[in-house]
Amino acid sequence: MRILVFNAGSSSLKFGVFDLQPGAALEQAAHVFKGSFDRFGADGCDLVTGVDTRERARAPHRTLAEAIAAVPALLDGAAIATPDAIAHRIAHGGTEFTAAAELTLEALARIERLTPLAPLHNPANIEGVRVATACWPDVPQWGVFDTAFHLSQPARATTYAVPQAWRDAGLRRFGFHGTSHKYVAHRTAGALRTDLRDLRLISLHLGNGASVCAINRGQSMDTSMGMTPLEGLVMGTRPGDLDPGVFGFLQRNLGLDIDTIEAALNSDSGLKGLAGSSDMRDVEARAADGDSQAQLAIHVYAYRARKYIGAYAAAMGGLDALVFTGGIGENSPSMRRRICDGLEFMGLKLHHDRNMAIDLADRAAPQIQAYGARVQVLVTETAEQLMIAHEVATARADALPAPPPIPVAVSARHVHLDATTVAALFGPGYTLTPGKPLRQPGNWAAKERVTLEGPKGRIERVAILGPLRNRTQIEVSRTDSFALGIDAPVRQSGDLDGTPRVRLIGPAGSIDTDGLIIAARHIHMHPDDAARMGVADGDCVDVNLSHAARALTFAHVLVRVQPNAFTEMHIDTDEANAAGIGSATEGEIVPEMAVTALAPRSAS
Repeated sequence: MRILVFNAGSSSLKFGVFDLQPGAALEQAAHVFKGSFDRFGADGCDLVTGVDTRERARAPHRTLAEAIAAVPALLDGAAIATPDAIAHRIAHGGTEFTAAAELTLEALARIERLTPLAPLHNPANIEGVRVATACWPDVPQWGVFDTAFHLSQPARATTYAVPQAWRDAGLRRFGFHGTSHKYVAHRTAGALRTDLRDLRLISLHLGNGASVCAINRGQSMDTSMGMTPLEGLVMGTRPGDLDPGVFGFLQRNLGLDIDTIEAALNSDSGLKGLAGSSDMRDVEARAADGDSQAQLAIHVYAYRARKYIGAYAAAMGGLDALVFTGGIGENSPSMRRRICDGLEFMGLKLHHDRNMAIDLADRAAPQIQAYGARVQVLVTETAEQLMIAHEVATARADALPAPPPIPVAVSARHVHLDATTVAALFGPGYTLTPGKPLRQPGNWAAKERVTLEGPKGRIERVAILGPLRNRTQIEVSRTDSFALGIDAPVRQSGDLDGTPRVRLIGPAGSIDTDGLIIAARHIHMHPDDAARMGVADGDCVDVNLSHAARALTFAHVLVRVQPNAFTEMHIDTDEANAAGIGSATEGEIVPEMAVTALAPRSAS
C-alpha cells in the first residue's frame, strides 16, 4: 500500500511517500520519497527533496496551497504512481478522534470546530486536506491526530481544578506530539530489546514546539502540553507553563485584550521572547559570545525540561529510559548535557563522548548514558510521517469478518495468596478449602475470607481465589482504593514490582505485603477463539459493549491466549457500573490500531 503523508504548517509543508503493508513492522516500511517546502514568502520558498541525498533549490511557490499543488508534478518526475491514500497530520482531534479517521466533510467540520484549541495548527492542517482533495479528488484523505495517543491518560492527569461548568464545556488537558511520542516509545523498546509494557519512559521532544511525555508501560500517562500547545516546556515562540493571572495583569496594567495576549503567547514568547530568536542554534551561538539574554534563555529552557523529568519519574515510580528527539533533542549535545546534569541522584548520567558523537542514520537510536548508569538515555530521530502512514495503512486494511461476541464478566475485589501469606493469615500448615469453581479451568473461590486494611479504612470478607501463586496479588477497584486510602496502580496480572503495600488480616494473624493493584481489563481467550477472531497473545483490542445499559467501548484490553482457557473478558466493578452492567453481557472486539503487537507476556 502506498501512502502519501502531509504535515502542513502555516509557513512550511513536509511530505513523504511510504510503501508498507498493514500489520507489518515499522522497520519493513519503505520510504520512497521525501520533501519539504519551507519559509514561504513573496519570492517563493526553499525546496528540499530526496530520501538518502538531499537536493536543495528555490521554488516559486508562495503559499501552502501552491506548494501542495506542486507535489503531483514532483511525484511524476520521480516516477511515483498515484498513492492509495493521503494521510494528514492533524494537531487537535479532541476526545472524538481516537484513531486514524477518514476525512469526510462531516469529519472536517468537527475538526474545524476545534480550531480555538490549536489556532496555529488546525487551520493549516485543514487547508492542506482541502487542497490535497482538489489535487487528488479520487484518493481518500485520512487524518492522524496528535492528541489521540494521550487519550489513555487518567483523569488525574487531564483534569483542571476549575468549576464544573467549565469542565462541562470541554476544558481539560489533551496533550500533543502524540504521534512522535508513540513512535519514540516503540523505537526505544526495539532498541533496548525490551517489551514496551515493562518500560517506564520519558520522551523529550525538543524543537520549535516542545513537549515531554511520561509513557508508563506503553501508554501515555501524562504530558506537558495541555488544552492547547501553549502549556509545558519553553518553546521557540511559546512560553510553556504560565500563571493564568497574567491575563488579568496585562489587561489591567497594559490595556491588552485577550486576542492580543494570545497572539503574543503563541508567536512572540518562548526563546523569541527571552532572546529575540526562536532558533536554538542562534541562541546558543549568541550565548557563547556572551549575550546574557541568550544565556538566560538557555538556562530557563533546560531547567524547565529537567523539572518535568523529575516530576514524571516520580509519577511513574521510577524511570528506565529518557529519550531525546526533535530538532534540538537530536542536534544539540550541549542542551542534552544541560538537561541531564544534576539528575545523577536518579541514576541518570551522560557519557561525554557518546553524547558528542551520535549517529542517527537508518533510524538509529544510540545510547549515550555513562557506563553503569541505572537509567538509559537514547537519542533518535522522530518519524512522525512513518507513524502516520502506518496508522492509516492499518485503518484502511480490509475489515476482518465480524468477530463473535465475547462474554463480559465482572471481577469483584479478591486476592491471590502465596504459601507464606496463607501461613501468616491462617496458621502454619493450613490448606485453603476450595469452594465454588470458577469458569477458568482449575481456578476456584476458597471458602475462607480475609480483611484488607489501609490507612483510611478496612474492607471485610474479601474473596480468596485459588490455587496458590508464587506471589501474593490483591485486586481492588478504584473506589476500593479510596476506601483503603492507598493509591493502587492499574497493572496487568503478575506485574507487581513497585506496587504499594496493604495489610491482610486473617483469623490467625496479619501480614503487610505489596501486590495491591487495580487489575487492567483483559480477556482470557482459548486458542481456537483467538484464531477465529484474528488476534494473538499480547495483542490489544477495543471491546464495544453495545448491549450494555450505558453502551460504551473499552480501549486497550489485553488478550491473554492460554491453553484450555474459557474465553471471557474481565472488568472490575467500577467499569461495570460505568457501563450499567448488572448481569451477564457480551461485547464485540475490534483489534486496536497499534504499531506492532506486543511480545507475549506469560500469564499469571
